[in-house]
Amino acid sequence: MKTTMAIDGAAGGTQRRAYWLKTLHQWHWISSAIALVGMLLFAITGITLNHAAQIEAKPTVHTRDGELPKVLLAALAGNKDGNAPLPAPVKQWIEREWRLELPDTPAEWSAAEVAVSMPRPGGDAWLRIERATGALEYERTDRGWISYLNDLHKGRHTGAAWSWFIDAFSLACIVFTVTGLVILKMHAANRRSTWPMVGLGLVLPLLLAILFIH
Repeated sequence: MKTTMAIDGAAGGTQRRAYWLKTLHQWHWISSAIALVGMLLFAITGITLNHAAQIEAKPTVHTRDGELPKVLLAALAGNKDGNAPLPAPVKQWIEREWRLELPDTPAEWSAAEVAVSMPRPGGDAWLRIERATGALEYERTDRGWISYLNDLHKGRHTGAAWSWFIDAFSLACIVFTVTGLVILKMHAANRRSTWPMVGLGLVLPLLLAILFIH
C-alpha cells in the first residue's frame, strides 16, 4: 500500500513538474517573440551608443525663409513675453502653407521674436518669427539613421507612444528573463555548469564596476 502511494506521489510530482515546465516554456517563447525586435534594436544601439565618439555623424541642415501674411501680424502684437502658445491662426497658416507639424508646447516669446523649438529623434528643428515684420526662418537638422536609432534607445524626444512601448518591451524582457531563470533551475540538476555560468553573469559586471568605474 505504501509502495503504491509512493509511486502515485512520484507520478503526481512528475506531472506537476511537467505542467509548470510547459507553462514556463510557453511564457518564455511568447515573451521572447514580443521582445525579439526590440532586443535586437536595443542591443545594436547599445553598441553604437558605446562607440558614439568613433562613429562620425554628418548632420544635414535644411533652411527655409518666408513671411507671414500681413493680416496675421496682429496676432503677434501685444505684450506677450516668456512662454505662451503660438496663436492658432498663425500656427494653422504655417502648418498648411509650409507643411510642418508644429508642437502644442508653448513657444518662447520676446519683444522682438517668437521662437518655436521642435526637437525630435535623430535631429532638431526650430522656427523663428519676427513679431514686427512677420519674417519667418526655419531650420531642420538631420543627424542620420544611427543618431535616430540611438535617440529611440534613449527615449529622447520620442513622445508618449514610444514611452509606452519601452515600458511594455521592458516588461516582456523581465518575463523572458525570469522564466528563463526558473527553467534553468528546473534543468540545473542535469547541467552542472548552469549556476557557475549564472554566477559569472552576475560577478563579471559587478567586478568591472568596482574595479574600473570611478
